[in-house]
Amino acid sequence: MSYNTSAVGSGSRNTTRTFEFGRTHVVRPKGKHQTTIVWLHGLGDKGSSWSQILETLPLPNIKWICPTAPTRPVAIFGGFPCTAWFDPADIKLGVGGFSMGAATALYSATCHILGQYGNGNLYPVNLSAVVGLSGWLPCSRTLRSQIERSEEAARRAASLPILLCHGSGDDVVAHKHGEKSAQALSSAGFRNLTFRSYNGLGHYTIPEEMDEVCNWLTTRLGLDGSWS
Repeated sequence: MSYNTSAVGSGSRNTTRTFEFGRTHVVRPKGKHQTTIVWLHGLGDKGSSWSQILETLPLPNIKWICPTAPTRPVAIFGGFPCTAWFDPADIKLGVGGFSMGAATALYSATCHILGQYGNGNLYPVNLSAVVGLSGWLPCSRTLRSQIERSEEAARRAASLPILLCHGSGDDVVAHKHGEKSAQALSSAGFRNLTFRSYNGLGHYTIPEEMDEVCNWLTTRLGLDGSWS
């Protein structure tokens, strides 16, 4: 099964894309058929994974229909194709963390900048913001030379917003590691970088720090603060 979508291109010409649906998986009722429910999977998933779960539920009177979405380019994954019911192009994607989570978030930032993981595999996610609390930057020694070899990487580095926060009293990940990480990022071309120090703060967070995170994310991502 397929469907067409039309879009207006340059010169007011319409362009048509055809998307092919994947396989539809059906879980038949084990008892008297009284209800049919269509169950839609999430981004990048397929109908089979949910059909296996739904088949185990103690609901013998339901017939479950689990279609698989078409494979299409998805903007939040940098145009990388995956199964999706629609393209959530208006949704921005960020990553953040604390301590080891912050190190992982910063590693993700470098993968986004370079367009690939450390093993050379494609990094498909397009990041809009990165937050690291009480962490450090892995692979900091080689980052600058890697970015300097690519104009695209340099462009991405210059535009990616990063917030780093660290307590001066951190006895697990010393403040100097956070400070050196910020310096390494700055020297590698990360121009949209904010580093905040908190006097006496140990390896934990405080409301003042989280207020900084909230304000920074709201500003950098253009959030309107609405609840609906």
